[in-house]
Amino acid sequence: MDRSRAPALGNPFDEPHLAGLFEPGHKRNPSTLSRHSCRSPEGNTLKRAAAGLDRLITEQVNPRSTDLDTKPALEIARIINSEDARVAAAVEKALPQIARAIDWAAEAIAAGGRLIYVGAGTSGRIAALDAAECPPTFNTDTKTVQFVIAGGTPALAAATEADEDSRELGIREMRKKKPGRGDVVVGLAASGRTPFTVAAVEYARKQGAKTIAVASNPRSPLEKAADLTIVVETGPEVVSGSTRMKAGTAQKMVLNMISTGAMVRLGYVYGSLMVKVHPRNVKLTERAITILHRATGLSRSA
Repeated sequence: MDRSRAPALGNPFDEPHLAGLFEPGHKRNPSTLSRHSCRSPEGNTLKRAAAGLDRLITEQVNPRSTDLDTKPALEIARIINSEDARVAAAVEKALPQIARAIDWAAEAIAAGGRLIYVGAGTSGRIAALDAAECPPTFNTDTKTVQFVIAGGTPALAAATEADEDSRELGIREMRKKKPGRGDVVVGLAASGRTPFTVAAVEYARKQGAKTIAVASNPRSPLEKAADLTIVVETGPEVVSGSTRMKAGTAQKMVLNMISTGAMVRLGYVYGSLMVKVHPRNVKLTERAITILHRATGLSRSA
């Protein structure tokens, strides 16, 4: 197999954005390195969080994609597709826990509470997507399903991954939401150990909110922090450690089930029809007419 085009493994000088870190006399740039000294309490937390990362299931090498860089495009697509097909089966094993989460969310929303997602990186963006889709789909108030993402809304479009290492930021951002006994907070982290997310969930639980962990690795700090855990063991990724792939797909599926299931339980769906959709554009207006036609049997012209 020809890998002559690939950079030497582990050589930072093959990575322009890293090479400067190893030049003689180079001074650390706080904008490119962690904001936390390893000598600080926060730094000690980071060292503990990093320890054993290579032992996580999601960080292992996938034996079915070890030669991915030698494959033609169609074979790459087939390998990824084959791995994606395993995700639904992994989610199926967690259905009892997902069902419990659906009931918790429905009960909270029915009583005027909120469903709040929290995550960092891919997990935070998936959380934001599900929260943003609820108002147009079910005509819910924008405060009903909310999200917290490390780095704030700018992180939706640009990576601010250093923020995920801060427990302090996780607590601060969750505190802004003022979680309480009437709320359900769902923390998402493929590794199950992201300091921002773990701290946010711990804080919400202390305030009386029901807390749920969604992870792809068992027996994690996030699991310990939450009242209920949904573990979807998606296994090693096609690109090792790239949990935006299978783990991210699993998170999207789980959140789809939680939010949709809760709305179905609350009467936002009649049969399988989204009867509370708000017709804000041409497509949604046509959809609303079709829903009325199917639900009532009236002609579209009536």
